[in-house]
Amino acid sequence: MTPPIIRTRGLTRRFGAFTAVADLDISVAPGTIYAFLGANGSGKSTTIRMLIGLLRPTAGTIEVDGVDVRRYPRRVRDRIGYMGQKVSLYPGLTLRENVEFYAGLYGLAGAELAERWGALRARFALAAAERERPEDLPAGIRQRAGLALSTLHRPRVLFLDEPTAGVDVQSRGLFWELIQDEAAAGVTVFVTTHF
Repeated sequence: MTPPIIRTRGLTRRFGAFTAVADLDISVAPGTIYAFLGANGSGKSTTIRMLIGLLRPTAGTIEVDGVDVRRYPRRVRDRIGYMGQKVSLYPGLTLRENVEFYAGLYGLAGAELAERWGALRARFALAAAERERPEDLPAGIRQRAGLALSTLHRPRVLFLDEPTAGVDVQSRGLFWELIQDEAAAGVTVFVTTHF
């Protein structure tokens, strides 16, 4: 039996007297889509921030792709892709400049970047937006660009926090198709949603 690629035991996060996440056990098989469903304010984003090493848990253990996230939060970030509710594209830079910035974080350049971005640009229909600044783009295109950038370095695990928030029904359907494509290619997708 293949060990889980994401596993938590007793995961808890308190903010003062308020408990946002209480004693959470998760086990996610590699290459699957794990939908973490809950209402707004139920602790989904807090959980995902702990899973990717951005927020230290109050208690419990977290392992992602063989990395103890509590002990080595920076190490896990090299293995994952992440797209938050608010897409992290830098205003003032064009989409292409954002691509080059993010690629540099993962050591992608030259022919490798050209090949990888060319494929993503076509897959996510972003060619017409490449010279635009994120603040000038419709929400659906910004979301597609965010998803493309989160997969640029070919992570084994993809964390998506409410990826379809604020997009129209047609774009939402496209996102779910793209998420299924990632899982079919062997990527584990952990997605929070209230839909």
